[in-house]
Amino acid sequence: MAASLPTRVTGSVETRAAATARVASVRGLTRVFGDRTVIDGLDIDIERGEFVALLGRSGSGKSTLLRALAGLDRDATGNLTVDGTVAVAFQEPRLLPWKRVIDNVALGLDRPRAEARQALEEVGLGGLATAWPLTLSGGEAQRASLARALVREPDLLLLDEPFSALDALTRITMHRLVLDLWTRHGRKEEDAAGRGGLSVLLVTHDVDEALRLADRVLVLGEGRIAYETRVDAPRPRSAGDLIGLRTDLLEQLGVNEEDR
Repeated sequence: MAASLPTRVTGSVETRAAATARVASVRGLTRVFGDRTVIDGLDIDIERGEFVALLGRSGSGKSTLLRALAGLDRDATGNLTVDGTVAVAFQEPRLLPWKRVIDNVALGLDRPRAEARQALEEVGLGGLATAWPLTLSGGEAQRASLARALVREPDLLLLDEPFSALDALTRITMHRLVLDLWTRHGRKEEDAAGRGGLSVLLVTHDVDEALRLADRVLVLGEGRIAYETRVDAPRPRSAGDLIGLRTDLLEQLGVNEEDR
């Protein structure tokens, strides 16, 4: 990616080659839809190797923020700096049904199929490389989507509610997989340029999922980061280990005691 200094941008993400402790920095992000301001002067930083979860009510702008960080929203304004490459896995796997799984993973890349196959092995789909997407289960399709993101060797992985449509047991399996992938990619030693490993921003509506996975949990409200907390408990975790944090986050989301 071409080096550049952070500047005021409209709907694009500036990148820079100089290594810093932050993989992404956002200042004054604003996004307006018609007469509604969804994101209103939002500031956020994501550190290298950090796993961050973003919570918020429906319509609060979680996916809007993610799309802006990915450079997919050309109408957002603000100062967005990403130091490295970005990959996204969406709620829907978005696999092309007329391409086999391995070709979906390698889509748009000048990479040998061997690297796509290695990414599939990493997510446990090595035996389904030549399968058609329509023959995959929901969990398998999401694994393929993760492989497609990871083969790009991103510095920042953006996950937009990728587990919300999965059954409970498959979600638990996917949680373990994502943590394992983050541990392997996110905790690698810095390269010669001083870069660390993989950072993750997970957009979710599930408080328990956020507490189970993240180092830090943010709550989006009124178009800005309204609340944040660190999660210092060792992994593996369960929500029952973090009752106090869970209560605080649910209160921030406006969930009444009788609804918990």
